[in-house]
Amino acid sequence: MKSFLHRQRLAALAAATALACWPVTVQAHLVTTGLGPVYDGIGHFMLSPDDLLPALALALYAGLRGPLPGRRAMFVLPLAWMAGGLAGMAAGRLPAFPLTPFSFLVLGGLVASDLPLPAAVVAALAGLLGLMHGYLDGAAIREAGSAVPLELTGMMTVLFVLVTLFAALVVSLRRPWTRIVVRVAGSWIAATGLLLLGWALHKPV
Repeated sequence: MKSFLHRQRLAALAAATALACWPVTVQAHLVTTGLGPVYDGIGHFMLSPDDLLPALALALYAGLRGPLPGRRAMFVLPLAWMAGGLAGMAAGRLPAFPLTPFSFLVLGGLVASDLPLPAAVVAALAGLLGLMHGYLDGAAIREAGSAVPLELTGMMTVLFVLVTLFAALVVSLRRPWTRIVVRVAGSWIAATGLLLLGWALHKPV
């Protein structure tokens, strides 16, 4: 009975996470903190699971790979996010198909599998993630009627701090069971991405 209730709670948690991450038309709405555009960018990132979880997954994976990949991801991801954001602001057009489920699937799957990739590949993944999600955020900023890139500066700042802290935390882990906990977290991110992709491809009868 207890195991059944536990499975029910886990399923409810996964469904709630997927619903929270599902990108809908309100994606263009930015968080307004009242403290200026830099803090608005920080608030938007921290309250957007579709941005936060893939970035967290990348930080965890870079940490699993060691100090050098962690340092590269720490710098590459924020810079690529800014470049993608500027491109999105210039284009001002959001893609019709949601791309975020693929970030969940790929990065969550890498964390769960602990696949040994070289530092250059980890940096390339950080660049691709930053360009894609930065573009989506930049286009959202443009659709919201803002053309000031200071929101992107706030996102860059929080990304640098996030990747630095979480990658360093994972690098410091020494006991095998702690790395297993990190990999389990990656499997949950990948499972959320699978749910998001299924809903994106679902066509009502």
